[in-house]
Amino acid sequence: MAVMTTAQALVKFLDNQYVSFDGKENKFVDGIFTVFGHGIVVGLGQALDENPGGLKVYQGKNEQGMAHAATAYAKQNNRRRIIACSSSIGPGAANMVTAAATATVNNIPLLLFPADTFSTRQPDPVLQQFEQPYSLTVTTNDAYKPVCRYWDRIARPEHLMSAMINAMRVLTDPSCTGAVCISLCQDVEGEAYDYPDEFFVKRVHRITRVAAPDEEIEDIARVIASSEKPMVICGGGVRYSEAGQALMDFCEKFNIPYGETQAGKSATPSSCKYNMGGVGVTGNSSGNVTAKNADCIIGIGTRFSDFTTASKSLYPDKKIVTINTSRFDAYKLCAVKAVGDAKACLEKLTEVLAEKGYTSEYTDEYDNAKKDWDKEMEFLTNYSVDENFEPLIKARYEKTIPEFIEMTGSALTQTRALAYIRNHIDKDAVAVAAAGSLPGCMQRMWTTESLYTYNMEYGYSCMGYEIAGAFGSKLAMPEREVYAFCGDGSYLMLHSELVTSVQEGAKINVMLFDNSGFGCINNLQMSNGIGNLATEFRKRDENGELLGDLLPIDFAKCASGYGVKTYTARTVEELAFALEDSKKQTVSTLIDIKVLPKTMTDGYGAWWNVGVASVSGKESVREAYKNKTENLKKARKY
Repeated sequence: MAVMTTAQALVKFLDNQYVSFDGKENKFVDGIFTVFGHGIVVGLGQALDENPGGLKVYQGKNEQGMAHAATAYAKQNNRRRIIACSSSIGPGAANMVTAAATATVNNIPLLLFPADTFSTRQPDPVLQQFEQPYSLTVTTNDAYKPVCRYWDRIARPEHLMSAMINAMRVLTDPSCTGAVCISLCQDVEGEAYDYPDEFFVKRVHRITRVAAPDEEIEDIARVIASSEKPMVICGGGVRYSEAGQALMDFCEKFNIPYGETQAGKSATPSSCKYNMGGVGVTGNSSGNVTAKNADCIIGIGTRFSDFTTASKSLYPDKKIVTINTSRFDAYKLCAVKAVGDAKACLEKLTEVLAEKGYTSEYTDEYDNAKKDWDKEMEFLTNYSVDENFEPLIKARYEKTIPEFIEMTGSALTQTRALAYIRNHIDKDAVAVAAAGSLPGCMQRMWTTESLYTYNMEYGYSCMGYEIAGAFGSKLAMPEREVYAFCGDGSYLMLHSELVTSVQEGAKINVMLFDNSGFGCINNLQMSNGIGNLATEFRKRDENGELLGDLLPIDFAKCASGYGVKTYTARTVEELAFALEDSKKQTVSTLIDIKVLPKTMTDGYGAWWNVGVASVSGKESVREAYKNKTENLKKARKY
């Protein structure tokens, strides 16, 4: 038995957690992020100060940002290493709720320790305490319940033992992992208890490959064998199972093409003959054409988000089979399912289909689709302003483009800048992004030849993940160059962990695409008949509307104040210099890339269902609703 405070016991427990996968064992909890406040600093803070063991303590600058960094760290380690996060009560705790939702949506383990109010209630209301008159048991931390896979409150020292065992259960379970919130009553953090020695023994949590039952493998094999032109959708489950090679072997053996989701990208090389690239709303032409022409969709490790299915319109009448560790996701789209690990199931499925003597009836269809996309890629790579210039996005605001050119002196297009970056940075560099138009451009245009070099948060599409996520990725892969791709909107929303990267000597490179606004949403509103309302960064005009002059912002100058090496790029030549010089730096860098609005990639045959007004005085909105109605007729209903 060992008498220690709850917080001291927590630190000692965390320091003794390990995971084992395919016979490889490693420490699970590598450290802890914190923004110390009164609810945590004298409890958990005291424990970490006295004896952190093997845990490294990181000083976050924003609670949401540090939790995004921890999420990216776990993702870059394929969910087998984590950094925990702790905060004070009230606003500090509330700041991490968004990050908790982001982790849970993406099935990434994230361990959170927000401080809570006093268990004794004696000082109530303590500083930063949120009070609900109908129940004094409710605190800010109850807001975590809808966005976490497991939630608990430590209101007595003894609670810690069962709470932490269950926390580890969820964090290491591929079928239901996500955010875990362990709420720490601040007085209990400092209370002593005689903890049993067995609570602190080394625990190895085995992440096992559970194969689906033979009957389920036979079920999906029967459906595939009856199809002529199936197509695989490679989701994040392929990456976390490290099943990329098994997928490529499967596709080669049976001559089956596959498309990638955002989470599945970089599980296999882009150069694989059978890899059609992105599929869905952010997909390219080769992926979407192949999906439309397929007669069977094989979803492996995907939750079939509306972007992957183009709001259920991309393959509405196809047979669907799924392989997924999550029974919930395996049932999507009324699929014939096999519930299990991607690699284990693919290996069993390969044997069964081989016994049936199956091969698809594809000839040169998907090869031709890839050749067509190669031509489009060449166009996007060289897309520039000339006398025939027309923005790629047709929903355009005539005033913006010439005004932007005059304000910035830049006529550089987004697709050209992105292609240049991809072609001139290390092939094994890690790319991180999350929101705006860049995920669409990168899903289509970014190629990955090294495994797990694409860390895209697109389950929640959370603005602000980009820079924090790059920092977390750098901590996970310190030997690699890491690039954060973010728009000016995301940068303004959250970039505080850029400072932490400087503090830690963890160099990241920020590719800041400045198009003077929330360009992606501006496209969405205008393509659905709405005016240019509050999506460009403009001053208020003489009529009181946000339609005045564009706001000139020198992001390079701002970031240089943090000690970051900065550049501004208005031309390909300036971008080329900045990229090459940034490689020589040992400190974090930022390239302020001024890119023309409306020059991001457009859709390639995929539709997205959004809530268009069914009644409007504007013809443009009525037309948008008519278009939605027609597309809904073609979409799956289940």
